[in-house]
Amino acid sequence: MNTSKLLNRLFLSVLLLTAIPACTENTKRESTGEYFDNMVLTTKIKSTFLGDSRLKMLDINVLSYKGIVELSGFIGTQAEAERAVQLARTIKGVKEVHNSLIVK
Repeated sequence: MNTSKLLNRLFLSVLLLTAIPACTENTKRESTGEYFDNMVLTTKIKSTFLGDSRLKMLDINVLSYKGIVELSGFIGTQAEAERAVQLARTIKGVKEVHNSLIVK
C-alpha cells in the first residue's frame, strides 16, 4: 500500500510540474484567438483601404499583432501615407499604428 501511495504522489507531482508552465503567459507567440483577432483586424483595415478611392489602387501591406498595426509598402505621396494611417486608426481594436510606408 505504501508503494501505491508513493507512486500516486510521484505521478501527481510530475503532473503538477508539467501543468504549471503551461499556465504561464507566453508573450512570444499568439494564441489561436489572438491569431484570428489579428487576422480579422488586418482584413478590416485592408477592406477599408479598398473602399477608399485614394488608396484602393495602392499596394499597402498590413500586419497586426495584439492590436498594434504596421503599415508598409511603397506609395506615391505623403498625403496617401497620412490617409492610410488615419483610416487604420478608425478601425475598432486598433491600439497603435506604426507607419513604415515609403514615399517613392
